[in-house]
Amino acid sequence: MENQYIEIGKIVTTQALKGEVKVMPWCDYPEFIIEFESLYLGKDKKILEIESSKIMKNMVVLKFKNFDTIEQAQKIVNQILYINKDDVELDEGTYFVQDLIGLKVYDIDSKILYGELIDVHQTGANDVYTIKGETREYLVPAIPDVVLETNIEEKTMFIRPLKGLFEDDED
Repeated sequence: MENQYIEIGKIVTTQALKGEVKVMPWCDYPEFIIEFESLYLGKDKKILEIESSKIMKNMVVLKFKNFDTIEQAQKIVNQILYINKDDVELDEGTYFVQDLIGLKVYDIDSKILYGELIDVHQTGANDVYTIKGETREYLVPAIPDVVLETNIEEKTMFIRPLKGLFEDDED
């Protein structure tokens, strides 16, 4: 399966002397990382079992099994940590950003193709999708009134733009 593993953070330094590492989280919130029993390390996706974890000033401090010295921990600094998508249960209507990128976005009523979803901006209130069309890019709020259907398997999204969102196209 493509995109089976998702980057979740980077090991940026060691913590103390007993093999702990500090991780800069790349997810919505650092607490997400400590929900896992194991993570995957580097391009080879070597599985590492988590012995303990905690949050410290928006960083995640992890102690992996069989990493008991600072020297062992130093060997994995600057490496990327991944999760396996099979280890995550998403709420209905929630998707991984990497699965949204590349979706073809259509008007649900007219079936007109607006373009391809190329970016997701997390604004706090709601995400905003960047859709690249033939002649321009559209910013589309990711709200239930606009995004009506998302099909990751078929790589499609159907929307109903809010009044005025695409009106300059009608000139």
